[in-house]
Amino acid sequence: MKWIRERDALIAQTLAFVQSVTGRKDDALQPDAPAVGSTAAVEIVAVEAVTVEVEPPQAPLPPRPAPLPPPRASGDFRTEMQARIANFRKHQERFEREREEYYAATLTKLRTAIRDAAGPPAKK
Repeated sequence: MKWIRERDALIAQTLAFVQSVTGRKDDALQPDAPAVGSTAAVEIVAVEAVTVEVEPPQAPLPPRPAPLPPPRASGDFRTEMQARIANFRKHQERFEREREEYYAATLTKLRTAIRDAAGPPAKK
């Protein structure tokens, strides 16, 4: 039961430390009466408080916002939109072409598998 004594000593040291730091006794941390049937020798160790001054870290400067691009001419906007639309259409056409190729390849594999699984036709 050595661990019980060590635990009680640690609790006593912690309470002594808290009291020395706060400068007052905390009634909530003190037990009202010792538990019946439990007696333990408690070694109280003096704890010395040491104060260390720490400078608060300086907050990093927020990043500067990126400069705004110059305003566009209305003709430039129109050509950019037309280029984006054409790009989008090409992209969609490529997707559709790839889907059709995948569909044709899958259908070919399926027909081949069905034909091979059926075996030779039965003779009459």
